[in-house]
Amino acid sequence: MRQFLDFEKPIAELENKIAELRQISLPGSGGVPAGASGAHGTGEGGLPIAEEVARLEEKAERQLRTIYAKLTPWQKVEVARHAQRPHALDYIAALITDFMPLAGDRAFADDEAVVGGLGRFEGRAVVVLGTERGSDLDTRLRHNFGMARPEGYRKAIRLIELAGRFGLPILTFVDTPGAFPGIDAEARGQAEAIARAIEACLASPVPILATVIGEGGSGGAIALAAGDRVFMLEHAIYSVITPEACSSILWRDTSQKTAAAEALRLTAQDLKQFKLIDEIVPEPLGGAHRNPQAAIQSVRQLLASALPGLCRLDPAALKAQRREKYLAMGRLAAP
Repeated sequence: MRQFLDFEKPIAELENKIAELRQISLPGSGGVPAGASGAHGTGEGGLPIAEEVARLEEKAERQLRTIYAKLTPWQKVEVARHAQRPHALDYIAALITDFMPLAGDRAFADDEAVVGGLGRFEGRAVVVLGTERGSDLDTRLRHNFGMARPEGYRKAIRLIELAGRFGLPILTFVDTPGAFPGIDAEARGQAEAIARAIEACLASPVPILATVIGEGGSGGAIALAAGDRVFMLEHAIYSVITPEACSSILWRDTSQKTAAAEALRLTAQDLKQFKLIDEIVPEPLGGAHRNPQAAIQSVRQLLASALPGLCRLDPAALKAQRREKYLAMGRLAAP
């Protein structure tokens, strides 16, 4: 069953009405018998049900287009966190063939918030990494809601180094509210693990293509997103801090999260304007959660377009280009 966000309530009402009319029109449903006032009875406006359904579908699409054309930053946060958006494992399942998952950091444990392994993308051997949130309560608990501990980042480092050793490009799919902030994670060197993961990305001799597919939260996201090309889905977010945490710090009140989201400039459109990401991946009308396969195919097309050119660069040129890319961020132009 589709889950609707608060600002989608007008659309929810229309789609519920459409579902009711379709149920009435089914033979044996107990509704208006087929053949009465049209092939399948009439709707509230006196129109045959099929015509009424078509009219409501057109109205719902118009409303959906209008609402999603002017989403506020906070509404973008809600869309980015939608439980029915495709997650990292969905992208891996759809885009990567012959996938062989690899586990563990070879030091402490396997952190299932970070998933990764070997596979093929469009016939090319690759290493793939992602932060996985889970899609229901059981999987969310298993993947710790996408919040990695140090061993998750050390697993990522291991796979990034493996990719460099064998000359395999890296694809990453980022969707995390941030690194896990627990005492146990801090005790095992959370900050150091994140810093070394970022270092591994920046020093890698192979291309890294990172895609923010939902929420890109702070250093926990950058650890897997310091790539040669960074893409964001149209309604994804990427920020140094969550709006709720920002609101709590600045206003001592989490109710200011809407204002915080506005101030943080965390949308894909803002980040593209600031040249902090390279491309925005268009989402289906109403967001990736309404048509996950269409969203995944849009990502496929962009990755397939960008990867060959990067693979043709030698390691020295690749690292020099990557270095310049990140040094240029925030650089002020001469007056």
